[in-house]
Amino acid sequence: MMSFSLALVVLLAGVLVRAYGSSFTSDYQQLSKRETPEQAQVIDWRSFSVLPTVLPPTVVNATSVFVPPGHDLGSLSDKPFHIYDDEFYDVIGSNPTLTLIANTGTNPMFHEATVWYPPTDEMFFVQNAGVPAAGTGLNKSNVILKISLAEAMAVSNIRNATGLVTVHTVDAPAILNSNGATNFNGQIVFTAEGQGDDLTSQLVVMNPREPYNTTILLNNYFGRQFNSLNDVVVNPRNKELYFTDSLYGFLQNFRPSPGLRLQVYRYNDKTGVVRAVADGFSLPNGIAFSPDGSYAYITDTGIFHGIWGWNFTNPSSIYRFDVQEDGTWDNRKLFAYIDSGVADGIHCDSNGNVYAGCGDGVQVWNPSGNLIGKIFLGKTSANFNFAGDGRMVICAEEDLYYATIGASGGSYIS
Repeated sequence: MMSFSLALVVLLAGVLVRAYGSSFTSDYQQLSKRETPEQAQVIDWRSFSVLPTVLPPTVVNATSVFVPPGHDLGSLSDKPFHIYDDEFYDVIGSNPTLTLIANTGTNPMFHEATVWYPPTDEMFFVQNAGVPAAGTGLNKSNVILKISLAEAMAVSNIRNATGLVTVHTVDAPAILNSNGATNFNGQIVFTAEGQGDDLTSQLVVMNPREPYNTTILLNNYFGRQFNSLNDVVVNPRNKELYFTDSLYGFLQNFRPSPGLRLQVYRYNDKTGVVRAVADGFSLPNGIAFSPDGSYAYITDTGIFHGIWGWNFTNPSSIYRFDVQEDGTWDNRKLFAYIDSGVADGIHCDSNGNVYAGCGDGVQVWNPSGNLIGKIFLGKTSANFNFAGDGRMVICAEEDLYYATIGASGGSYIS
């Protein structure tokens, strides 16, 4: 999906009420008696409950990055682990770190499809498809890339380690405009959005080792083209693939007008059965399951329509479903509404906390839907992923980050 970073407007509240917010210093200190790590800081909700000036939506809206009173972008970035609730201390651990490991100028090489492959300890991800800065979409597919986690770990004590971690290009030309991905039967399955009218959207399995050979897993729904497959995940209970079909190929001018409802599907690779499991979304996007498979999460990015811009009254939301033993979903619930940009890629840790790439970085909620913290980048992260225990790679379009935290990933299924 198109990057939101170019649209971000820094919220002015932090500048306007810097003096106003100084009175809350003692409240910050009392929010927790736990020691705050070096790269972390406490953000007190009470400091912005009432602001002296609330700017109109033409100035402050979903394209903005919120700056709490008493802060500016510099101070928020200097200590990027923002604690909104004491529960976040357990997520980040005693010494979290954030390292910039790569930058590509204006080319959004670090977008989505973040997948950890344990046998080689590598993280895979893809370039943004369908944005002018990348030149991808209708005339050229995006590319798949990877890094060595060992190289990233070696520089985790440095805040800026650009140039010290090698970014490798994966030669898999059969996967056209890939966007989402997940581990599947020892390989990686990608959602390929497709290209033009005739090269349809499909699920493609790739061998994570050279020569990166690929196999098409699914390319139609009863003979009808999928619109623009976006993200995919494995249900930990029944091991079936669940995936979202959205509209961003069309909204970015490299796929035809939609011919199917925008919805979530499930696919059984042993029987070949494919069926819809949930609809009623504006633009379904990211998908994840809780570690035990009892809940499913879908991000709806309907607020953002690619080259057509924003509709601020549409969803920028995460929805949660109860997952039944037979794999069906019910009891749809609004789980969270996003304050900056959209919730795009989504994952859970081993304790069931929910993480999403948003307009200001990675935001984190507890299983009840309470925002407990942020990994603040000051720009959009469309996706990220855990690499086992205490490691995370964060894609932020032109920037790639490596983070060390206390939490462990809850979604790796071999």
